[in-house]
Amino acid sequence: MSEHPGNERADESVAREPESTRPALRASDADRERVATVLHQALGEGRITVTELEERLDKVYAAKTLEELAPITADLPNAQGVVQLGTPTSPAPQTSGHELIGGTPGSATSVAIMSGTDRKGNWVVPPQHNSFAFWGGVEIDLRQARFAERDTTITAVAIMGGIDIIVPDDIQVEVTGFGLLGSFESRGSAPTNPDPNGPRVTISGVAIMGGVEVKRRPRKSPPPKHLMI
Repeated sequence: MSEHPGNERADESVAREPESTRPALRASDADRERVATVLHQALGEGRITVTELEERLDKVYAAKTLEELAPITADLPNAQGVVQLGTPTSPAPQTSGHELIGGTPGSATSVAIMSGTDRKGNWVVPPQHNSFAFWGGVEIDLRQARFAERDTTITAVAIMGGIDIIVPDDIQVEVTGFGLLGSFESRGSAPTNPDPNGPRVTISGVAIMGGVEVKRRPRKSPPPKHLMI
């Protein structure tokens, strides 16, 4: 038996400090981008409305802690694990033997609401990129881009707006989106002998009273890997 039971109880009290007294972990830009990605997917699947998307995105970008982010997607499928309430860790960038695959992923979203935005030049496309245009326009140009992983999905949602996606003519691209009182189309010829080890891009989504157009163009020479952002 301890000669000082009072000290022993004090030590136990410190060791059992309730989690509610611990400081909330701060949210990073990457945490907010992951939550925004889930919301854009939910819009494309018809789970939330445009108004709900705007309201939730306001909360996403105003959130300062992980605890504030977690409830925003609590009622949506595929949201489990999006917000890690434990000690956050950053995944190491994936590498590949292919010259176009590997690097630290860039932005996961391209949003234009009554405005315009573009993603072009030297950038690394993340495995999932979400594009949303509402009374606005988005241009995504992949001709000088690298890809963080071999398989990439771009979800494009255009509502009374337009999204143009330019892809190099030497990679595999599958277009699965559809138009509802709008158009979701692909122009240009697919490669006759695509590199079996090269990037594969799937473009999905919906165009409602708007348009999404996938254009195949000759590739621009990619820059050295150390210049990628």
